[in-house]
Amino acid sequence: MALTCEDRAAITELIAMHGHLCDSGELDRLDEVFTADVVYDLTDFGRDPLEGVAAVAAAGRALGDRNPVGHHVTNVVLTGLADGRVRARSKGIGIDADGTCASVVYEDGVVRVGREWRIDRRKILLRRFPLGAGEAVTGENAPRPPA
Repeated sequence: MALTCEDRAAITELIAMHGHLCDSGELDRLDEVFTADVVYDLTDFGRDPLEGVAAVAAAGRALGDRNPVGHHVTNVVLTGLADGRVRARSKGIGIDADGTCASVVYEDGVVRVGREWRIDRRKILLRRFPLGAGEAVTGENAPRPPA
């Protein structure tokens, strides 16, 4: 599926909106980013995947003051798939209140819901090594050029 410029802009803004909503504490609005049945995969952090937008919001509330003060997303790469879905891969930087930070990779499945786009699957991979050393970069998490 070829993505239009409008689709690319809308999906990139969708991915960015996650950080804005989390950082402002507007977790009740996460349904503007995720489908109701989203799978939010945190296995790289040693946690079970969360199922459903309500579970994602509840997990954010449970973290409380341990949440990052800033979620920043960059390097968004979108690939349109034959079934109308979109594969999105982006980099995330989380800034904690004490100034420490971490880098992650977001692997998102994006679907059209009515006239809008929503993320129905998000896998978060913690970046631990420079230059990808010690990390598999094959299959689902391999970078792909835009369609």
